[in-house]
Amino acid sequence: MRIAVPDLISNSYFPAVAAVELGFFKAEGLDAELELIFPVPKTMEELREGKLDFVAGAAHATLQAFPNWKGAKLLASLAQNTYWMLVLRSDLNAKLGDVSAVKGLKIGAAPGPDSTIRQLIKEAGIDLEKDGVEVGPVPGSTGAGVSFGVNAAQALEDGIIDGFWANAMGSEVAVRKGLGTVILDARRGICPPPSVRYTFPALVTTDANIEKDPEMVRAAVRAIVNVQKALKEDPSRATAVGEQLFPAMEAGMIAGLIERDLPFYDPAISEDAVKGMNAFAKDIGLLTEDVTYDQVVATQFSGIWTD
Repeated sequence: MRIAVPDLISNSYFPAVAAVELGFFKAEGLDAELELIFPVPKTMEELREGKLDFVAGAAHATLQAFPNWKGAKLLASLAQNTYWMLVLRSDLNAKLGDVSAVKGLKIGAAPGPDSTIRQLIKEAGIDLEKDGVEVGPVPGSTGAGVSFGVNAAQALEDGIIDGFWANAMGSEVAVRKGLGTVILDARRGICPPPSVRYTFPALVTTDANIEKDPEMVRAAVRAIVNVQKALKEDPSRATAVGEQLFPAMEAGMIAGLIERDLPFYDPAISEDAVKGMNAFAKDIGLLTEDVTYDQVVATQFSGIWTD
């Protein structure tokens, strides 16, 4: 069984990574192989092409390979809410929650997540073109084994960008080095209100996989639910995963980041979450027709969320 993530050295998709490394997929009878495929649109394309069994990625990005939710389903939430942070150079002295601080700046964002920061800026009444806001990829983030967030922190240090929109790992690296300041934290509502519901990290598979092997899919969902419970009970278990996969600095940080995110570790996908995500997807032209909750979520497995 092949499962892919678009960013490995991060907290964003960590339950899926931990489910592989700590043996939770194995406990469900699944021989899981973890792969890094960046960026998330490419990850979803490989899922569509049948090269992967599952993707742990941004829920809304599924639409980039499966238009109007045809051919894929969300199985479980890895954590709740839009999960990126905006970090700006420390010397700008920007204040927490001040979206207008982005005016005239160059902001690094990965393909996929870039649509969320652009929409967030628009929600705040800022015109990207008139106000001179440049949002784009960070040089050097496409190499194998590279974490976008960690690479973005390095680009900030090198003066290549003025800020970045990335996971909490990249943000924490920048903050600890004194390079950047967190201005927005969408997961915790420090952002324009609609942006909290733009997306969330989710486990995704194809309709074909569900039809072909529903027991494999059921087992994968159980593995995610169980690893979330295990991390809630003992966040320090994250360190063992970090020591296997991350550089030393990030390995030492991961348990603290996971502990901070524990209130958001809930596998349930609510109708409100889907409604907010689809409204965002319509606003940016990624979704072009009305869809029901059942067209987005594989509800036949939802009972596992609370087992």
